[in-house]
Amino acid sequence: MLNQFARTELLIGKESVEKLHKSKVAVFGIGGVGSYVVEALVRAGVENFILVDDDKVCLTNLNRQIFATRSTVGKYKVEVAKERILDINPNAKVEIYKEFFMPDSKQILDKTEDYIVDSIDTVTAKIELVIRANKLNIPIISSMGTGNKLDPTKFEVTDIYKTSVCPLAKVMRKELRTRGIKNLKVVYSKEEPIKVNDNMESSCKKNCICPPDVKRSCSIKNQIPGSISFVPSVAGLIIAGEVIKDIINKEK
Repeated sequence: MLNQFARTELLIGKESVEKLHKSKVAVFGIGGVGSYVVEALVRAGVENFILVDDDKVCLTNLNRQIFATRSTVGKYKVEVAKERILDINPNAKVEIYKEFFMPDSKQILDKTEDYIVDSIDTVTAKIELVIRANKLNIPIISSMGTGNKLDPTKFEVTDIYKTSVCPLAKVMRKELRTRGIKNLKVVYSKEEPIKVNDNMESSCKKNCICPPDVKRSCSIKNQIPGSISFVPSVAGLIIAGEVIKDIINKEK
């Protein structure tokens, strides 16, 4: 029977599509990487989501985030993501949390999740999420740094302790080792980070279309990494592919 997943079924089979329909994935961070993870997962057939992000869409997100458009500027990313998910697949169930995940955050996960995606920027939050995933025995994959990079062909999927070059991965290796975490599946880039222009404007222009409460995150500061459309998106799609393959290959 012809349906929106007919071509996917031709590739992976009916049983695998059913597995994806029943699966539940939690995505932490709905930005340049996370937005493409969500997009690929729902289009592949995943029907149960937990989305966690406290941020609103701002003008500077338009260069790389798939949920960011002129019409969504000022809206919560998780709300925009939920609306788009349901527009693609009305059968999907989406839980959203407008919060900045940190070690003192309430427990969102409940062991019903088939997979966790870490596409958070903050090291402290990333470590906490990995620790929680390990305690709950839920598979997790983490995105390492995608900022200040121009070559999407340099991404690799590996264990955190086999990474190199990436500054974020270096910090994660050290912190996870001290906490006794023995392994972590990651997507990282071997490309050396590009040095960005230090003379960039430090605040929004007067004609910025972001609402007043969003301008703080829209401000371009020197410590904010440079980014482009085709790098974090590729990392997100690779992550989604790993999640999907692991779910359909998981034994009953």
